[in-house]
Amino acid sequence: MPERIRHAPLDKDKVRLVEAEIHLLKDECKGCSYCIEFCPRKVLEESEEINARGVHPPKIVDESKCMMCGFCTDVCPDFAIFVVEKKGKGGS
Repeated sequence: MPERIRHAPLDKDKVRLVEAEIHLLKDECKGCSYCIEFCPRKVLEESEEINARGVHPPKIVDESKCMMCGFCTDVCPDFAIFVVEKKGKGGS
């Protein structure tokens, strides 16, 4: 295993982690579950509710685990999910 993978980065205290804000357009979802299947951090799971199309849209399990990779946005055929960076205090 390469040395760079085995140890945490030396500057990890200086780097600000990006916080994600996941937006689901539940009534646009057709229930394909691609976003659930391809999420590397398993942030999404199928919900119990039924949307306007009669399917179970995804629900957010733990938004703090999201690393903003954008896979969910890229694989969604209906553009029913997108991720943006959370605004910090003071709007920055």
